[in-house]
Amino acid sequence: MIGVDGKQLGVLSLGEAINLARANSVDLVEIAATANPPVCRLVDFGKFRYEQAKKDKESKKHHHANKVKEIQLSPKIDPHDLGVKLTHAIDFLCEEMKVKVVLKFRGREMAHTEFGFQLITKFLKEIAPYGHPDSTPKLIGRAINVMLSPLPRNKRAKNPREPESDGKPNQQLHDQNHKPENHAPSPPHEPKPQNPPSNSGNGDGGFGNNPFQQL
Repeated sequence: MIGVDGKQLGVLSLGEAINLARANSVDLVEIAATANPPVCRLVDFGKFRYEQAKKDKESKKHHHANKVKEIQLSPKIDPHDLGVKLTHAIDFLCEEMKVKVVLKFRGREMAHTEFGFQLITKFLKEIAPYGHPDSTPKLIGRAINVMLSPLPRNKRAKNPREPESDGKPNQQLHDQNHKPENHAPSPPHEPKPQNPPSNSGNGDGGFGNNPFQQL
């Protein structure tokens, strides 16, 4: 049994545990059913569920952080392609994933590895608002490798690819709910009541325009 303050209370019978929970105005929650004997805790059940949800959220965040995405570069990469690679790396970092950047040399490119390090330095400078290198870039074999980790959410820049909420939908809804009066639809036109036909001077049943009058 675990008490309200988190201290061990020893092994108690079910009746003693229930009475202790009632005395402290808390719930008796089983937290380890497979243990022998089962482990219970005196805690407010609503608070217990909140703590469990918080732990689950943290575990999912760490699960994403364990994922590693790889970005491959080359010393002669086109500037447009470099921008695309940078955008992908930013997306991964904003999703709480690690990014492994690998710049591979081919053939005689190994004679000028300084160009590769310059490109890696430029890449790290552009991605600095979103992530930081775990260590300095290193030349391993025929490739430069560096691992990037996402910055904390409160210190990380916003992903430029995410849509910005500028309030336009709310403004449109406001405009629809507050239309000017001069644009309000006019009420439907009602026909004027017609005066009943006069039957004065007609002795044929009261029709003013009797089609049989001339017969």
